[in-house]
Amino acid sequence: MKERAGLVTMKGNPITLIGPELKVGDKAPDFVALDNDLSPVSLESFRGKVCIISSVPSLDTPVCDMETRRFNNEASHLGEDTVILTISMDLPFAQKRWCGAAGVDRLVTLSDHRDASFGQAYGVLIKDLRLLARAVFVLDQKGTIRYLELVKEIASEPDYEAVLAAVKELV
Repeated sequence: MKERAGLVTMKGNPITLIGPELKVGDKAPDFVALDNDLSPVSLESFRGKVCIISSVPSLDTPVCDMETRRFNNEASHLGEDTVILTISMDLPFAQKRWCGAAGVDRLVTLSDHRDASFGQAYGVLIKDLRLLARAVFVLDQKGTIRYLELVKEIASEPDYEAVLAAVKELV
């Protein structure tokens, strides 16, 4: 598997990512992750919708918490033709608990802990920590990447306005 060093940092320290470097215009790779009830879910099940995929290291960290709550709030303004997926290495049980405690109910949380299928396919798996880097992908209804942001510093939030502008161009 391809390794890419120094594209992002964690608290200023360069980290190595595993997987390809995806670009706008690429076909989004399929993956299988687990939903909160341990059922496998693939990207294919969301075809036909505009899809925001937010990868985060862990919902139990301050920035991931803020980001996921923000996307949950934005989901109510996006309509039924758009779905937001938040993917982390957190166990499905922890994701379900966190969503319940945070009142997050308008987006889908998926766990990549079992196979790192998403992390490897999207090039956001952190080699030494087996966590996901912070990134946002916007896919059109046919599964083509129309926007992506690999957040340079994992402790920073993504550019929400750019993500929402990309979605609005597609719906």
